[in-house]
Amino acid sequence: MIQVVKAGKLHASAMAEILNEVIAAGGTTALTTPVTSDDIAAWMSRSPGQSAWHVAEDTAGTVLGFQWIEPGEDYLPREAAEIATFARPGHTGLGIGSALFQATRKAAKDLGYAWINANIRADNTGGLAYYQSRGFEDYGRIGGYRMANGQTVDKVLKRLDL
Repeated sequence: MIQVVKAGKLHASAMAEILNEVIAAGGTTALTTPVTSDDIAAWMSRSPGQSAWHVAEDTAGTVLGFQWIEPGEDYLPREAAEIATFARPGHTGLGIGSALFQATRKAAKDLGYAWINANIRADNTGGLAYYQSRGFEDYGRIGGYRMANGQTVDKVLKRLDL
């Protein structure tokens, strides 16, 4: 059984661990360098009152994934939230993303957002399928996005109207 709770600073270490596993595996995130629990804690506090962070845990309290929304990048209007989702490698397909998105969608509405933007690497087939299955629709593309490690990828922009 998976339970979703609001993420707090005590979850930052587990979230950093998951994210670092995803970064090390490569191919699904634009992040290229490891993060620390302090990085995650700082991200969690950068948009108070405008962001929502959730973790999915198993019955033993092990964090299996996390998701957040926050104000979008400069190319997005204020009524749009940016979303990010990460699941512990080897634990996808267990309902983690579905459980997280139920909480995140409600939080986005409660925060007054009109729509959610997902900015996904074009080569991240799992991520593209995940957001498509939640009802997100393609609306744009960023060609030739240069990541911090110098690699260039395209990104697909998906949108879900609330």
